[in-house]
Amino acid sequence: MDDLTPIRDVADRFGLPLSTLHYWERRGLVAPHRRSGRRYFDTEQVYRVALIKLWRETGHMSVDEIGTLLTRDDPAADWRQTVHTRIAALQDDIARLDAARSYLGHLLSCDHGHDLERCPDFRATVPLGDAP
Repeated sequence: MDDLTPIRDVADRFGLPLSTLHYWERRGLVAPHRRSGRRYFDTEQVYRVALIKLWRETGHMSVDEIGTLLTRDDPAADWRQTVHTRIAALQDDIARLDAARSYLGHLLSCDHGHDLERCPDFRATVPLGDAP
């Protein structure tokens, strides 16, 4: 058996609360070993924790989406569709963040100073919603 790492050490290594690792275990994302009632993670499970954390933080994936990806051998789980859906959502996020970076950059260089609401260039980019 691989070297086993206590759950506290795994939590500290990844900056996670113990409750997160317990939750992931209840959801079937991780499967720590038990020894005298305590949880220990082997190398594969530590890797899985790193992977889940990466997907949560950079992919903004839900626990359900991650569960679908981790159970790719389940024919009922359409992991490819999950990935396509997540990519589309990330593309939408990127577009919104690009727009935010653009208008924030404009605000820093705008000649209207503190009276930004009156800047005609900025006003032209602000969506006013659908008229009734």
